[in-house]
This record gives sequence, structure tokens and C-alpha cells, in this order.
Amino acid sequence: MKTAVFSTKPYDREFLQAGAGAAGHELVFVENRLREETVPLAAGCAAVCAFVNDVLDGPVLRALHEAGTRFIAMRCAGYNNVDLAVVRELGLRVARVPAYSPYAVAEHTVALLLALNRHVPRANARVRDGNFSIDGLIGTDVHGKTVGVIGTGTIGRIFAEIMLGFGCRVIAHDVTPDAALQARGVEYLPVDDVLQQSFFLSLHCPLLPATRHLLDAVAFAKLPPGALVVNTSRGALIDAEAAVGAIKSGHLGGLALDVYEEEAELFFDDHSSHIIQDDTFMRLVSFPNVLVTSHQAFFTKEAMRNIAATTLGNLTDFAEGRVGANEVR
Repeated sequence: MKTAVFSTKPYDREFLQAGAGAAGHELVFVENRLREETVPLAAGCAAVCAFVNDVLDGPVLRALHEAGTRFIAMRCAGYNNVDLAVVRELGLRVARVPAYSPYAVAEHTVALLLALNRHVPRANARVRDGNFSIDGLIGTDVHGKTVGVIGTGTIGRIFAEIMLGFGCRVIAHDVTPDAALQARGVEYLPVDDVLQQSFFLSLHCPLLPATRHLLDAVAFAKLPPGALVVNTSRGALIDAEAAVGAIKSGHLGGLALDVYEEEAELFFDDHSSHIIQDDTFMRLVSFPNVLVTSHQAFFTKEAMRNIAATTLGNLTDFAEGRVGANEVR
């Protein structure tokens, strides 16, 4: 089956090509993101493979359907960029990769928290410049601190377990508490209580209408003075303008992001030769207590192998007329 793979980088080709031939798939790799003007690049393809920042709104889906595409293989867990109402209207089918390596994301979250708390990027930059002063680099012990986890699905659960190993008090909020975490001493509380008690706060919940801008100006104000926040889940969980205000006021002690609400035009591409036009983002990265990585929390060899295998399996299910376990219903 012929599939157009959008938003591809060298690492996508490497891992997908490794298993495509044996599975009988012809993959057409497209560097461009999927959007209305790039739909013609999928001509003749029964399926398209898309990623987190591709556009799959009504106009794109209708154009794909008109061109003969019938299946959309998302090579990620999230699908909030897919208009499911139009998918159903057109009779299209969508599958995703529900889990690839929750350990990768949880471990990156811990790495961001530790690097932010101990000012590792600033310290490294100083040493490279021959400056061995440690003034201004003081952190705080993680051991014994209260860590708040909003969302205790697989990734949030693993992150919580790691922080328990650091000797932290872990509190959490989720619509469905995890009994195993509760047995280990994790206390589930209302969101406001988690905010008010967390010196370290990590977000691991999906992006839904109810969670969009979960951390806004009001929520930031509820955090203890000097609290550190990490988000490796969905960018729009945080109101970026409110985050700027919380940092400028000195109330928020630090912010580490692997996702950003307007990341679609920034992340995964090299903009080093251009002026970045997103003023909010540029203000955020200008602060010494803000750390940003480019949506790389998932990016391990194990995760890439799993993404490729599951994506190819989803394509095989469709090609052979099966409704796969990973289809979005």
C-alpha cells in the first residue's frame, strides 16, 4: 500500500524504512507538513502518515478524501489536531500510536526538573566561557519536597514513581486515581490543593476543552512562591502569556517546557538563520529560569522503534481489511 509520510526527518525515514519493505508498504517521504496546500503531495496514496503539528482539519480531510486517501496513520499518541467529526462524516479511518515509550517522556521530565532546579544549562554555559563562578546557581534539595502530578496515566504514573524514589512527597490529581500509586502513599487531591501545595509541579494530562490553559494567571498565583513547573504533555495546557507574567513577577521560580502552545511553526525545524516572530516565545526563552526543549521528550531509540513498528502495523491492518486495536473510534 502506498502511503505519504508527512513532516519527515532523517530519523523518521531511518526507523520506518527498516520495516516497510518486509511489511509490503511503499512509503513516500514528504518533508513538508501536511496542510491544505501540501495535500497534492499525497496524490495516489491510499493512506497518509501524519505527526503532531500536521493540520488535519475539515478542508485538509476533504481534500485528502477527494484525492483518494482513506486512512490516516498518526505516528504519535495525540490526535487533537484531527477533526474527528469530519473524519466520521467522510468515512475515513484514523489510527494512532497509543504508547511508544512512557519511560522516555517521564525520564525527560525528570531531566528537565533537575536541570532547571540546579541551573545546569547556565552552569554549563559559564564553564564554556571560562567562568567558574557558582554565584546565582543555587538550587534546592529535591528530596523531601512536595511534587504535584496532574494526570496519572502511564507517563504520569512513571514520573510519580521516580519522584517517590527521590524521597519526595507526591500528590496528584486525576479523574481516575491510580490505586497502585495510592498504595505507595500518593495522595489524590482537588486541582487547587495540588497547586497550592506543590513546590514542583508536572503536567501529564491530555489537552481537552476543560484542560486548555489549565495553568493560567489565576492558577500560577496559587502555586507556592518560587515553585517550579514542568510541562512535557501538551503545550496549550499552559497559557504562555500568563507564564511570562508569573516569571516576571518573581512568583514562579522556574518553568521547563518540552511543548509550547504555538509550537507548530517552530518545533522540529531549524530557524537559526531567521528572526523568530513569536514575541511570547522569545520573551519566555529570554528568562534565565526558563528551560525549553523542542518536543523531544519521546525521542529515544526504543521509542522510535516502537513508533515505527506500531505505525506500520496500523497500516497493515487497514491494507488487509482489519479494524486495528489502535483505531480511533
